Amino acid sequence: MQRILLLTLTTWSVVSVPGLAFAADGGGGWVGPFAVLAAGLGMGLASGLCGLGQGRAAASAVDAIARQPGAAGRIQTVMIIGLALIESLALYVFVIAAILLFVQPVK
Repeated sequence: MQRILLLTLTTWSVVSVPGLAFAADGGGGWVGPFAVLAAGLGMGLASGLCGLGQGRAAASAVDAIARQPGAAGRIQTVMIIGLALIESLALYVFVIAAILLFVQPVK
Protein backbone atom coordinates (compact mmCIF):
# COMPACT_ATOMS: atom_id res chain seq x y z
CA MET A 1 0.00 0.00 0.00
CA GLN A 2 2.82 2.41 0.85
CA ARG A 3 4.55 1.60 -2.41
CA ILE A 4 1.45 2.50 -4.42
CA LEU A 5 1.01 5.73 -2.46
CA LEU A 6 4.67 6.66 -3.00
CA LEU A 7 4.42 5.89 -6.72
CA THR A 8 1.24 7.96 -7.02
CA LEU A 9 2.75 10.95 -5.21
CA THR A 10 5.92 10.75 -7.28
CA THR A 11 3.94 10.61 -10.51
CA TRP A 12 1.81 13.60 -9.55
CA SER A 13 4.85 15.63 -8.52
CA VAL A 14 6.59 14.92 -11.85
CA VAL A 15 3.45 15.77 -13.80
CA SER A 16 2.89 19.02 -11.91
CA VAL A 17 6.47 20.35 -12.24
CA PRO A 18 6.12 21.57 -15.87
CA GLY A 19 3.20 23.70 -14.74
CA LEU A 20 5.55 25.69 -12.52
CA ALA A 21 7.55 26.79 -15.56
CA PHE A 22 4.45 28.38 -17.07
CA ALA A 23 3.32 30.02 -13.84
CA ALA A 24 5.53 33.07 -14.29
CA ASP A 25 4.32 34.06 -17.77
CA GLY A 26 1.52 36.24 -16.37
CA GLY A 27 -0.82 35.42 -19.22
CA GLY A 28 -3.50 33.76 -17.13
CA GLY A 29 -4.92 32.12 -20.24
CA TRP A 30 -7.15 29.64 -18.41
CA VAL A 31 -8.52 31.90 -15.69
CA GLY A 32 -10.98 33.72 -17.95
CA PRO A 33 -12.74 30.68 -19.42
CA PHE A 34 -12.95 28.98 -16.03
CA ALA A 35 -14.38 32.16 -14.51
CA VAL A 36 -17.10 32.15 -17.16
CA LEU A 37 -17.86 28.47 -16.50
CA ALA A 38 -17.91 28.98 -12.73
CA ALA A 39 -20.20 31.99 -13.02
CA GLY A 40 -22.60 30.21 -15.37
CA LEU A 41 -22.75 26.96 -13.43
CA GLY A 42 -23.03 28.74 -10.09
CA MET A 43 -25.86 30.99 -11.24
CA GLY A 44 -27.68 28.11 -12.90
CA LEU A 45 -27.49 25.92 -9.80
CA ALA A 46 -28.43 28.77 -7.48
CA SER A 47 -31.41 29.82 -9.58
CA GLY A 48 -32.73 26.30 -9.98
CA LEU A 49 -32.31 25.27 -6.37
CA CYS A 50 -33.68 28.55 -5.02
CA GLY A 51 -36.71 28.11 -7.27
CA LEU A 52 -37.26 24.62 -5.89
CA GLY A 53 -36.89 25.90 -2.33
CA GLN A 54 -39.33 28.72 -2.89
CA GLY A 55 -41.85 26.33 -4.41
CA ARG A 56 -41.61 23.99 -1.45
CA ALA A 57 -41.91 26.89 1.00
CA ALA A 58 -45.01 28.25 -0.72
CA ALA A 59 -46.58 24.78 -0.93
CA SER A 60 -45.96 24.19 2.77
CA ALA A 61 -47.41 27.59 3.64
CA VAL A 62 -50.56 26.92 1.61
CA ASP A 63 -50.88 23.52 3.29
CA ALA A 64 -50.48 25.10 6.73
CA ILE A 65 -53.05 27.81 5.94
CA ALA A 66 -55.49 25.14 4.75
CA ARG A 67 -55.09 23.32 8.08
CA GLN A 68 -55.20 26.45 10.27
CA PRO A 69 -57.09 29.27 8.50
CA GLY A 70 -57.02 31.40 11.66
CA ALA A 71 -53.22 31.63 11.57
CA ALA A 72 -53.05 32.67 7.91
CA GLY A 73 -51.59 36.10 8.65
CA ARG A 74 -48.74 34.78 10.79
CA ILE A 75 -47.99 31.94 8.36
CA GLN A 76 -47.92 34.35 5.44
CA THR A 77 -45.55 36.70 7.26
CA VAL A 78 -43.14 33.90 8.09
CA MET A 79 -43.38 32.58 4.52
CA ILE A 80 -42.52 35.98 3.01
CA ILE A 81 -39.50 36.34 5.31
CA GLY A 82 -38.36 32.84 4.34
CA LEU A 83 -38.82 33.56 0.64
CA ALA A 84 -36.78 36.75 0.98
CA LEU A 85 -33.94 34.84 2.63
CA ILE A 86 -34.04 32.15 -0.06
CA GLU A 87 -33.98 34.80 -2.78
CA SER A 88 -31.04 36.56 -1.12
CA LEU A 89 -28.94 33.43 -1.67
CA ALA A 90 -29.51 33.69 -5.42
CA LEU A 91 -28.63 37.39 -5.31
CA TYR A 92 -25.37 36.65 -3.48
CA VAL A 93 -24.45 34.14 -6.18
CA PHE A 94 -25.31 36.73 -8.83
CA VAL A 95 -22.96 39.25 -7.22
CA ILE A 96 -20.15 36.69 -7.07
CA ALA A 97 -20.79 35.72 -10.72
CA ALA A 98 -20.67 39.38 -11.76
CA ILE A 99 -17.38 39.81 -9.90
CA LEU A 100 -15.94 36.74 -11.64
CA LEU A 101 -17.01 37.98 -15.06
CA PHE A 102 -15.99 41.63 -14.81
CA VAL A 103 -12.91 41.55 -12.63
CA GLN A 104 -11.18 38.92 -14.80
CA PRO A 105 -12.36 39.57 -18.37
CA VAL A 106 -12.07 36.87 -21.00
CA LYS A 107 -9.21 37.61 -23.41
